[in-house]
Amino acid sequence: MAEGHPGLHRPLAVVVLLAAGVFSLPLAALFLDGEDTENWVLPAAFVAMAVFGAIVGSVLPGIAGPHASTTKGRWTGALVGVAMVALGTLVFFLLLNGFDGA
Repeated sequence: MAEGHPGLHRPLAVVVLLAAGVFSLPLAALFLDGEDTENWVLPAAFVAMAVFGAIVGSVLPGIAGPHASTTKGRWTGALVGVAMVALGTLVFFLLLNGFDGA
């Protein structure tokens, strides 16, 4: 889909997914932080980031390498999306609690 320089796909996709990963947990909590749904915040953030990562991987298949297919880009994007939400959750936890609370 994205025709530009495939070498730029990977850094661009990682930056987009990192930003989305950091904001996915508070965004999921905004909609799911109720008494009956509070246990669904983290799973919803992970699933949403896997889907968003697959979309980003479809648009920027170069995330999987310079000559990667769209399918490989989708799978790699989903994996990177899940990794970024895990990193975002860690950053969010450390910002709320600091190193002493960890």
